[in-house]
Amino acid sequence: MRNVLFLAHTEADGTLARPALEALGTAANVAAGLGASLVTGLIGENVKAAAGQIGGCGAARFLGVAGPDFAQSRYGSDAAAAEAICRAANAEVVMAAGTSRFSRVLPGVAQRLGGRADTHVTGVSASNGGLAAARWFYRQRMEGVFQRNQRPWFLLLDPGSQPAWQGSGGSATVEPVAVTLTEAHRRTSVVGQRAPAADAQTIRPDAALLFVAGAGWTKKQADGQAHVQEAEKLILDFLRLTRASLGSTKSLVDLGGEGQAVLSFLTHLNQVGQTGSTPRHPKGLAACCHGEEPHTVGWRFINERRAINLDPNCGWARGKADVLYVADAFAVMAKVNALLAAKP
Repeated sequence: MRNVLFLAHTEADGTLARPALEALGTAANVAAGLGASLVTGLIGENVKAAAGQIGGCGAARFLGVAGPDFAQSRYGSDAAAAEAICRAANAEVVMAAGTSRFSRVLPGVAQRLGGRADTHVTGVSASNGGLAAARWFYRQRMEGVFQRNQRPWFLLLDPGSQPAWQGSGGSATVEPVAVTLTEAHRRTSVVGQRAPAADAQTIRPDAALLFVAGAGWTKKQADGQAHVQEAEKLILDFLRLTRASLGSTKSLVDLGGEGQAVLSFLTHLNQVGQTGSTPRHPKGLAACCHGEEPHTVGWRFINERRAINLDPNCGWARGKADVLYVADAFAVMAKVNALLAAKP
């Protein structure tokens, strides 16, 4: 019988994060569609908690590589662990979350095993013994569905593109997989982590709301003056009160190169659209945007889209937002922040 391997790495607390659970749900569906056996492979300092977390997933085997050497992300040790698990599982299909840790490791493992790897996969279908994967091309303007004959086939799923596995935990016996590491595998070491303060962090992939700021925030307002500092305070207060994630159009991010006033906390990492990221959040709110097509492409996968703009004929009024508020974004956001601050 063919095997489908679900491969995951644990988090700092020893559990599996949502991206891994999304990959598990898809792997279970693929195994059922192919009539194959589901095998779970876990990598981390200690994998018992993760195995118990997904103990009810129906996997025939739980394979694990554990130890201090596998606590942190490192190509040498991660590649060796993933290769050992794949060989032990004898899997034709390997499914994993497209995290930064796996995205840089699993293509190399596929090469070692004579297989193929595809990243940024957003859909997988299996029926009648056949398997097809889907992903977006040309900045999410075209979707392609494709198949491969090479095995093993590694599929890295984009986080947020699949529903997470919702089963119950349970007891699971983890079969240890032996991995021998040399000094060459350990030559890279993690000496620490640097992260911005919680209030300074504006990119939150797991946030329920995406707030997109447009170039209108830095333009002259009704009094003929620009109010950039006021705009910064309104936006940051809203992010602090809602824990929303912040996105921006390319035009706003690039204004600094043109010598114009910019929002100091914005970088190209906040950019969404044709030359930026394609976020996936349950809801989205855009303010002072004009609905340019590149930006609209950037939040295509937002489930509920709303916008604020003074111009009733802007691009958002032509079907690109579910709800359009024709109003001054400065006034609206000031009122919204006041209401949020007053909540108990």
